[in-house]
Amino acid sequence: MTEKLYYQDPYLFTFTATVLSCTPQGDNYAVELDRTAFFPEEGGQYADTGLLAGISVLDVKEKEGGILHTLPSPLPVGAEVVGQIEEKQRLRKMQNHTGEHIVSGLFHSLYGLSNVGFHLGHDDLTIDLDGTLTRADLERVEYLANEAVWKNLPIRAEFPSSEALATLDYRSKLDLTENVRIVTIPGYDVCACCAPHVAYTGEVGQIKLLDFARYKGGVRIHMLCGMDALEDYHARYVATAAISAKLTAPQSEVAEAVDRLHAELQEKKQQIARLQLALADELLHALPDGDAPALFFEDRLDAPARRALVNGAAEKRPIAALFSGDDRSGYTFLMGSNTIDLRPFVKTMTSTLAGKGGGSATMVQGTLTASRKDIEEYFNK
Repeated sequence: MTEKLYYQDPYLFTFTATVLSCTPQGDNYAVELDRTAFFPEEGGQYADTGLLAGISVLDVKEKEGGILHTLPSPLPVGAEVVGQIEEKQRLRKMQNHTGEHIVSGLFHSLYGLSNVGFHLGHDDLTIDLDGTLTRADLERVEYLANEAVWKNLPIRAEFPSSEALATLDYRSKLDLTENVRIVTIPGYDVCACCAPHVAYTGEVGQIKLLDFARYKGGVRIHMLCGMDALEDYHARYVATAAISAKLTAPQSEVAEAVDRLHAELQEKKQQIARLQLALADELLHALPDGDAPALFFEDRLDAPARRALVNGAAEKRPIAALFSGDDRSGYTFLMGSNTIDLRPFVKTMTSTLAGKGGGSATMVQGTLTASRKDIEEYFNK
């Protein structure tokens, strides 16, 4: 049984311990200590990292009451070693996990929703709730959660007796009856939790609820707290400032400026589409009726204009084929006919000109790696 120092002091980042066992684990080693401040992968969050006797701790897991530290090198059994927790990472997790308790407690008290899923990853934190919400609901909870931070309330973490536990009204995803650790944030949350937390709500720094979406009949909320929230704000500020400069608009008006730019781009796209159809119409009118295949090598047309040109040319010639590309990268083709079945034709053509394609009897498309000269010679033979 490993003594769990993180329960005694979540701010203990350096400690000494004795190696109880060291077992090969693939290319690594599983080291058990008599005591540890490394919190294992548990309760919806990833394990602490750091150093043990100067060796990187790759992972930490709990197994049958013991805490196993995964190291790339072995440690001698019986040796006294120094452990060093990666401090900033631990503090970030404590900020985020404590913030999650405040938020989940508010959703529970205000809307009767339960937290049925929690994951604290390296990029963000997610909460899964068993009901639906609106953006206004999230904004309300976000404000009240930050109000809890401003109050700088003391946070208690304790193991109440079975008798005391039976009288408590607390949140828990599991039906627990003994050795239950209860984390209490006065006025906001009482919850069973095994993870380290900050001592006062003020240490959370700030709480920001980000995206939310429907998930398994409820909602999944993405959020960040403390240092992670600050870094996220900085990244968003830098991005907004860059957009503001490019649009020559105040940062507070970038959304309106983007809307205007989007509307202008849509109008330009429509103008370009009309011009491409006009170009296709010019190419079509310049094509006389005849019996020879109609070949076009043209890169300026979009899909609707390409199809319009091929369909129109197929009214004048037995076969109409449009090629886009060059000899270096190859050609894509669109081919139409109103008089012959193109499926056997394209099969023979792609076999001869090193390509592939398919479609219906009247319209086929594909690619060719042959040169323009070879393509023209194939159709004109």
